[in-house]
Parts: sequence; C-alpha cells; structure tokens
Amino acid sequence: MTPALPSGQLGDLDPTSDRAVFRQIADQLREAIDRGRFREGEKLPSEAELVDHYGVSRMTVRNSFSILQGEGLVHAEHGKGVFVRPRPPVRRLASDRFARRHREQGKSAFIVEADTVGSHPQVDSLEVKEEKASQDISTRLGSVRRVLARRRRYLLDGRPVEFATSYLPLDIARGTQIAEPNPGPGGIYARLEELGHRLDHFEEEIRARISSPDEVKTLRLASGVPVIHLIRTAFDTDGRAVEVCDTVMAADAYVLSYQLPAT
Repeated sequence: MTPALPSGQLGDLDPTSDRAVFRQIADQLREAIDRGRFREGEKLPSEAELVDHYGVSRMTVRNSFSILQGEGLVHAEHGKGVFVRPRPPVRRLASDRFARRHREQGKSAFIVEADTVGSHPQVDSLEVKEEKASQDISTRLGSVRRVLARRRRYLLDGRPVEFATSYLPLDIARGTQIAEPNPGPGGIYARLEELGHRLDHFEEEIRARISSPDEVKTLRLASGVPVIHLIRTAFDTDGRAVEVCDTVMAADAYVLSYQLPAT
C-alpha cells in the first residue's frame, strides 16, 4: 500500500475548475516548493504517491512533472525520482564585481561572486590559443585580425554555471602571462593593468534565449532552462577596447543585480 502524504503538504483537486487536472497538480507542487514544503535538493512525492493522493493516472502525474521541469524548478534522476533544483546561488553584482580593490587582493570577479555566497569556485575545460577574430569580435576590438582566446567553464560547488571566452588583441596578450593557463592572482584584468592598460569602464550587452544543444551539454541544463548571453567589452583609460568576453550563463544559476544612479 502506498503511504499517504503528510497532512497539508498538498491540497485537493478542484473538480469544478476548467483548468486541466495535470496543471492543477503542477500548480500545487509549485506552490509547495515556493512555500518551502519541499526544499532545494529534496525529492518530490513519487508518481505512485501522487497517483494515490489525487486519484489520477501515472501519465497525468508525469505531465505535471514535465511542466515543472520545463520551468526549471525540478530535475529528474533516472531510477531515483524528481528533485527540487537549487535556486540561483549567485547574485551577480555588476557594480562591484570588477572593482579594482578585488584585483589588488588577488581575486577575479568569479571568486568575488563565489565568496559572497560561500561557494567553492572552480574552473575547468580551459583552452588558450591564438586564432582569427570573427567579424563581430574584430569590430569590437578595433578591427584586429587575430586574437588570443581564453575559453573556460566555471563551476560552483561542482555545478557548471557559466562558459566564457575572452578575446584579447595579440599585440597586448602574446608572450605575457595572459597567454598562460593560469594568468595569476586577480586574473587577466590584473595582468592588463600591470601591462599599462588601466581599466576605465565596461560595457555589457545582455539577452536571454533558449539554450543550444551544446550549451545544454556543457552546462548540464535541465530541459527548458534558458541561458543568459552576456557580451562584455573592457576599455582602458585611453578608450581602447582591450578585451571582449562572451559568456553564457545558466539562467537558474544567477540573479543579475545592478545599481543605477538616482539622477
């Protein structure tokens, strides 16, 4: 016999509603997650438990789970069940993450973000190579023909959260520590400033979109989870663009936070 769910954990269906039964079940599970009745990483009731509780078919329950998976609220583990996905672990503070004081302390922007939430930062899948600049990157960097590209995947507590590629003009980066796998404390921005390119400001372009198959694989995304695509250009005090960073982030891993002036 399937055990009954704890009292008050989930409600009952409304037979008078014109909303489909599987959507009503998804609504109740979503509300339970929002109210903390099911915590991050916790397993949701099994198909059998929900079938018994609501008096519906397994297919109805599976359709309810599919809605929540499409919203990025849950993920299924084969043979184990359906679990609540973690909420965004990082608040990306655009007005502070590139502050010079962090570089002087030997911290890159990603380490700063990880420190704010007490997570363990890690970089893997690192690739550094010289290559021909695409038309878009060339234009952003002032019509350069070749660039140094640094591709890396970032993880927090072992979970992939973003994939980024930095493009730098070869006349700046070639033969420097920037071209090494480990650019040293403070990251490539610290090295750029040591080379005389004191950073003045950054420009960021942000959009949300559906993830590509490669991005789903690289970031281990659940079905339906979109990505945030950010392109950042760094300028030195002479007005020269010294780096373009093309970043794809899992939308369920970040909260983008900006501070805007009052005037």
